[in-house]
Amino acid sequence: MASLDSTDLDRLPLRERKKLRTRQALVDTALDLFTDRGFDGVTLDALCDAVDVSKRTFFRTFSSKEDVAMAPTQDLWAAFLEELEEVEPATGQPLFDVLRDALLAALGRMPADGWAHRMLLSRRLAARTPSMDAHGLAFCDRTSRAALVVARRRFALPGGGDLRPRLAVDVLVAAFHRALEAWALESWAKEPDPTRDRLASLLREACAALPTAFTLPAR
Repeated sequence: MASLDSTDLDRLPLRERKKLRTRQALVDTALDLFTDRGFDGVTLDALCDAVDVSKRTFFRTFSSKEDVAMAPTQDLWAAFLEELEEVEPATGQPLFDVLRDALLAALGRMPADGWAHRMLLSRRLAARTPSMDAHGLAFCDRTSRAALVVARRRFALPGGGDLRPRLAVDVLVAAFHRALEAWALESWAKEPDPTRDRLASLLREACAALPTAFTLPAR
C-alpha cells in the first residue's frame, strides 16, 4: 500500500483512515525501536504493546518484523506499480524511459513529511540486519516480476525468450539501488537532511550514467 499524505488521508472513509493510521504508527514505532535497541532486541510483543495493538491486528497488515521495517521501500515500489498501470508512453518511447519516469512519479507521491527519514532508518537497519537484507532481495524479485507482467500486458513488448524487457527492469532497479546508496552516504557525511527530491535527483543521475557505463573501457 503506497503512503498517503494528510490531505489524501482525510478524503478516505473513517475505517480506512484508522487502518492507515495504525499502519503508520506500527511503521514509525518499529523503526524507532529497532534503531534504538537493534532489530533482534525488539520482540513482536514489545512492538505491539508500544503501539497498543494486538498481534492479530499486526498480522492483518504485516507478515513479519522484516515486513514492517521495510515498509518505506515497499510503499515506494507499490506506487511504482500503480504508476506503471496508468502511464501512457509517447510513441516510440523506450521501455527503460517509461519505467524510469514511473519510478520518479512514484517518488513524487511519497509523503514529504517523514517518508525520507523513515526510508533512511530502514536502509540503515537493513545494512546491519541479514534477515532484512534477505527479505529485501525477495521483495525486489517479486516486484521486478510484477513490473514485467504489467509492462508486457500494457505495452507492445517482444515475447518469448526475449531478455530485453526483464533487463530493462533489472537495470532500473540497479540504478535505484546505487542512487539510494549515494543518498544514504550523504546522510552519514552530515550533508543536509536527505529528501525524496534529492533521491529523485540521484536516480536521474544514475540513469543518465548508464549509457557510458555500458561502454566504459576496461584498460
